[in-house]
Amino acid sequence: MTFAPWDDPANEPLIELRNVTKRFGAFEAVKSLSLKIYEREFFAILGPSGCGKTTLMRMLAGFETPSAGEILLDGHDLTPIPPAKRPVNMMFQSYALFPHLTVEKNIAFGLKREGTPKGEIADRVTDIMRLVQLTDFARRKPDQLSGGQRQRVALARALVKRPRLLLLDEPLGALDKKLRQETQFELMGIQETLGATFVIVTHDQEEAMTVSSRIAVMRDGELAQVSTPTNLYERPDTRFVADFIGEVTILEGNVTTASRGSVGLAVLEGADDLHVVTDTPPPTGTRAWLALRPEKVSISKARPDADNAVLGKVLDIAYLGNISTYHVELANGSIIKAQESNRARSDRRDITWDDAVWVSWEEDAGVLLSA
Repeated sequence: MTFAPWDDPANEPLIELRNVTKRFGAFEAVKSLSLKIYEREFFAILGPSGCGKTTLMRMLAGFETPSAGEILLDGHDLTPIPPAKRPVNMMFQSYALFPHLTVEKNIAFGLKREGTPKGEIADRVTDIMRLVQLTDFARRKPDQLSGGQRQRVALARALVKRPRLLLLDEPLGALDKKLRQETQFELMGIQETLGATFVIVTHDQEEAMTVSSRIAVMRDGELAQVSTPTNLYERPDTRFVADFIGEVTILEGNVTTASRGSVGLAVLEGADDLHVVTDTPPPTGTRAWLALRPEKVSISKARPDADNAVLGKVLDIAYLGNISTYHVELANGSIIKAQESNRARSDRRDITWDDAVWVSWEEDAGVLLSA
């Protein structure tokens, strides 16, 4: 069964932001933002530096107060509740571990501050250390741990209090790429096991796409699009979202024909129109943009039998091991990216720099955008 509570109007959100604005003097960091996050979601807030994502998280945690609007948890206003009293916990990018305390005592610290009975503290700490695979490191101190182990201590300390909502602020930013990828799947497993609601703030697109059930893409304090990773990648609403999520080629042109389900787009002077499938054809004569993912574009020396084929010259080749990305320059100076899998173990390629090549794709491969 697919997990998609946001598609059921009968489901009430765990967290709801209603027209939330945050001002710092005359500057609006978050602008009248409305958003719903559901129980058991692994929700990502993604965007470039300065887009307002950290400010939004700090308001959820209670470290910042909205200048306007409401933040509700289970329908109750969180605004007057101080951070320590909220059923919300936050894991910081720096981990903020106590260097003089052991792993076990770091994890137990918050429970002791709350006056939790000793027997319960011991049981909960034991359970959470087992979940995050830290049992063998209970007596060690933070400086005796690797970066990945310190990250798990910080996560265990945040989870041991059993918050309704866990906020993660760039939690994997200090890890190397391979360890970061491994830890992403560990986080997903822990979240699923506990059935908790996680909200992660990140600028790493791959991380957001991997771990989350839905992603909110932010731009200049506003939501550009909120959707599942698949929809954001395959059906972006705007050029900004298409360009921000993954690799993409964006071609600009004039709509020459528009019928139900398809349009013609004039991109290159003197060349055939490109054909694009769309549910909402724009009027003829208007400007539009075609977003193409490189894995959907083929490259060949001979003209192929395809819905769309354009002649160009190989400008650059990026060899990434499993794939190669070709940058092909068209007659008008536009660059199209095409990807091929490197199935054969060979450093000899049929296509190389400065070759004249055809790039081609099917009519339904790209997305037509009007903004």
